[in-house]
Amino acid sequence: MPHNRPVSDLRNNFADISRTVHETREPVFLTKNGYGDMVVMSLEAYEQKQFESEIYFKL
Repeated sequence: MPHNRPVSDLRNNFADISRTVHETREPVFLTKNGYGDMVVMSLEAYEQKQFESEIYFKL
């Protein structure tokens, strides 16, 4: 299930967002005025996505 949070949580609840992305290995989608604005994910999850993307590209 996607994790959606307001972008203000990045400032006010950074530790909670950090814990969420590391424990679930899933991205957190941040919204601004109710619309998608950015995505936060752990470095490990990002590197895995990059690796998978490179493999798919080579195929």
